[in-house]
Amino acid sequence: MAKRTSGARLLRSLWKAGAAQQKAAGKMMTGMLALSHPVKAKAPRVRTPSPVPVAPGRWLAGHHLWGGHRLAYWLYLPQEVPPSALEHGLPLVLMLHGCQQTATQFAQGTRMNLMAEKKGYAVLYPQQSTTVHAHRCWRWFDKATQQGGGDVQPVAALLAHVLAQYPVDRRRVYACGISAGAGMANIMALNYPDVFAAVGQHSGPVFGAGHNAIGALGVMRHGGGGRTSLAIGEVLARRPDFPLLPAILIQGVADKVVHAVNQQQLVEQSLLLNGIAAGGPVKVSRRGTRHGHEIRDYLVGSKVVVRAVQIDALEHAWSGGDPSVAFHAKGGPDASRMMLEFFGRHRR
Repeated sequence: MAKRTSGARLLRSLWKAGAAQQKAAGKMMTGMLALSHPVKAKAPRVRTPSPVPVAPGRWLAGHHLWGGHRLAYWLYLPQEVPPSALEHGLPLVLMLHGCQQTATQFAQGTRMNLMAEKKGYAVLYPQQSTTVHAHRCWRWFDKATQQGGGDVQPVAALLAHVLAQYPVDRRRVYACGISAGAGMANIMALNYPDVFAAVGQHSGPVFGAGHNAIGALGVMRHGGGGRTSLAIGEVLARRPDFPLLPAILIQGVADKVVHAVNQQQLVEQSLLLNGIAAGGPVKVSRRGTRHGHEIRDYLVGSKVVVRAVQIDALEHAWSGGDPSVAFHAKGGPDASRMMLEFFGRHRR
């Protein structure tokens, strides 16, 4: 409990300092991005990163020590800075890989850095340690993690560290991931809803069930059952004034690892969380022939708050990615583009 409180205080203190940092964002951004060599002050210790085909921005590698554990991470900073970022700072996406992946494989497979360069985003890629989980799985099924302890705390501490070091627009911080990383991104947003403006989940498990490795397999195949609505009820009981949390949920219909029932239940959870009636306004559109997919948009007023994308022939892989990297599929739609376009419509 003490570690959890410490992490929360750290993030709160950063938010209090946010106004002062934002005033200096333009000056810091210009100076930081003008450098062609690794930053030695106010930056992670840079080591030679794994070869990842990236856009012309800066690709930094470092590690953060928390609770005796060493959390490796990579950070992408775009070369082209939007005019708005000079005043407010860069929007940032926290990208969480799946099981049996590294952070650099996830960056290469999703091509997120290339998309981030086009749209002016920073992207942070933490990497789960094999000393914590042999297959580098984020422990989304662990009850302590779901409640804000476990794997949440080192990632929260890393994020706080990066927010303190770089000019980031605090209104535009997003969480995103695939599979176990999607489950973890959702948990981060549910535990820090004042930090994250929206969450993106690709092939992710429903929240709040599992609680051990065997239970996790059951969730992946059959969903959360009765825990689906109860888990969100518990979140709202802890935080009755829970703010609006937009979500984009992407799922392959042919996924046999995390079955599509999870997306259906994630939609149910997002509607409950955001106070949207199950029979409320929804806009359904069908797109594509070769890579057919359906988009269901759930609205609050005229604003899309929950977007569910079902892709017909997609298995357990990031849509529109680099097929040379495991768990990424060449066929569209481009999930990285869809994520950033959805995030771009939302501010905290």
